[in-house]
Formats: sequence, structure tokens, C-alpha cells
Amino acid sequence: MTTPGGAGPLRRLVVLRHAKSAWPEGAADHRRPLAPRGLRDAPAAGRALAEADWLPDLALCSTAVRARQTWELASAEWGTPPPVRHEPRLYDADADEILDVVREVPGEVGTLLLVGHNPGLADLVLDLAGDGLDDTLDRVRLKFPTSAVAVLAWHGVGWHALAPGTALLTAVVVPRGSKT
Repeated sequence: MTTPGGAGPLRRLVVLRHAKSAWPEGAADHRRPLAPRGLRDAPAAGRALAEADWLPDLALCSTAVRARQTWELASAEWGTPPPVRHEPRLYDADADEILDVVREVPGEVGTLLLVGHNPGLADLVLDLAGDGLDDTLDRVRLKFPTSAVAVLAWHGVGWHALAPGTALLTAVVVPRGSKT
């Protein structure tokens, strides 16, 4: 794995695809809420992040209702959620547009969480990963389903230096809540 701009502190980019959404008749895409399964899976994603010690210093969340609900339910599983910025540019964004937003993150942020949508998130993960542990890259190529979490690690002087092929895809998990 190459390191842009030389060695720097370890940084983590945690990518969370929104939980399963509903398709209410007549609702604009941006206004679609979570479906019952999404309401179960989003808290499970929050628990998975906490259990794996992948809690962020900052979260960037799409302004779409389903992404905001995913953030709210996931972060409610943590003692003290980090600051969140609801970012309109993450809605319907491609990988390059998402990367532009990430590159604006302040250098003091060590772990960043993105909550957004496919295909942009999966494409971003595949673009940034120069390599992956185990079968992580194949899993993302095959499918990055709702509530999926991908964790990328890299050493860099700041988020502005993050570039395609410079990160290691260390984990991919798909947390699911149980029906009760």
C-alpha cells in the first residue's frame, strides 16, 4: 500500500450504506424512510461499529431521510455520538464527488464515518482500496448491501491527500438486527 505524501498517522474511513428503505407511494426519493427491516438493521450497525472499536471522530451523513434515520439509530447505540454534518453533496453522489467531500475533512479527524448511498459508496471503497484483507474486495465487488460497513485504513498527512489505490480495505460486515 502506498502512502500519499509520505507516512502520517493512521486514519480510518468507515463507510456505512443506509439501512433498508421503504418505497411509499408518491414519495420523492430523497424523502423515503427506512423500512421495518432498516429500523432493525440500523441499530445493529451501530452496535457492530462500537464492538469493533470503529467509532468515528466525525460523521458525514447524506441529507436523505433514510440516511439520516440510519445515522440516528446507529449512533444512538453509542454513549456519546460524535459530531455529525448532514452533507447534501453526499446524496446521489458518485465516488469522485464523495472523495471531494472527504478531502475537506479537518486533519485532526482520525476516523471518519460516511453514511450514504450506492453505487457511490461501493465505488468509492473499490477506488480507494489498493488492497484488501482476505476476500473483502471481492465481497464489495459482488454486493454492498444496505447496512453494509466497509473499513478502509491508510497513513496520511491529512484527508486532503487521500487518493485512489492508497488505502487498505480491512473489513466488510453486514450487520442485521433480529426480528422480535
